[in-house]
Amino acid sequence: MDEPEQDFTRNILKQVRQIEIRSNRLVSEALAGSYHSAFKGQGIDFEEVREYQPGDEVRSIDWNVTAKMGIPFVKQFREERELTILLAIDVSESGSFGSRDHSKRERIAELGSLLAFSANRNGDKVGLLLFSKQVEMYLPPAKGQKHILRILREILFHRNKKSGTDLNDGLRFVNNVLRRRAVIFFLSDFIIPENKKNDQSAEDLFFKEISSTRKKHDLVCGQVFDFCEEKFPNLGLVQIEDAESGERVIIDSASAYFREEYSNQRKEFQDRFVQRLKRRGIDFFSFSTDSDFVKVLKEFFQMRKSRRNR
Repeated sequence: MDEPEQDFTRNILKQVRQIEIRSNRLVSEALAGSYHSAFKGQGIDFEEVREYQPGDEVRSIDWNVTAKMGIPFVKQFREERELTILLAIDVSESGSFGSRDHSKRERIAELGSLLAFSANRNGDKVGLLLFSKQVEMYLPPAKGQKHILRILREILFHRNKKSGTDLNDGLRFVNNVLRRRAVIFFLSDFIIPENKKNDQSAEDLFFKEISSTRKKHDLVCGQVFDFCEEKFPNLGLVQIEDAESGERVIIDSASAYFREEYSNQRKEFQDRFVQRLKRRGIDFFSFSTDSDFVKVLKEFFQMRKSRRNR
């Protein structure tokens, strides 16, 4: 191995170690109980019987034991806690954009790492799917610190084989490869390219595919965005380039009309997108490249916990 390659490898290991330390600290300090209480197990297992107490469900009475003992006994169950978690991460080139300190891809990598360490701390299996225009990499769900560190390295440093975005391809892969019910964190900026192949819009095709995923799995969509994608800054005449197609256009960002129309269209898409997810019972949270995503994630876990306790 030559010197530049050795330096690159050392740099990778250093960054992985830094995120490992930070993620473990955040899991311990901020997310230890939140993750555990946010998600249901795969089922319930019988644990024991005990004497009936006022307020117990009549349906839980064990009539065989009751007949033998002469007093009512009820069955107790415990939730099967082990979950299968899949991090399905969009690694297309649009994620390379970031107007401030972090790109969207970097923030998704940090969030994915935090979820992986949370799952590992809880004894859950974790898998990884990276996709762009095609499926880039798949690591089947497994346990253990070594496996989690492999996931972290791939999220941070995977080099795409193909440019472009196809969210549907990632969803189709999930639908085909995971036979048992899993919790899927589908992480993307959800920039959906136009569909030029048939009459259905790209957005409609996406929701058709994601509805199939929702029927089989507990699906959570996490969206990352950059501030400049919400409100275009006034930079005068500026040339912008599509990170995936390479197409370049010149726009007049000094035009108040342009900036207002841009913001309105972005808000219209976002509102419609979130409502369509909600109608399908798909959970959703979003965070920006410069926001505290740990706070966002903790609030999301708390929302899930509150919903379970209703």
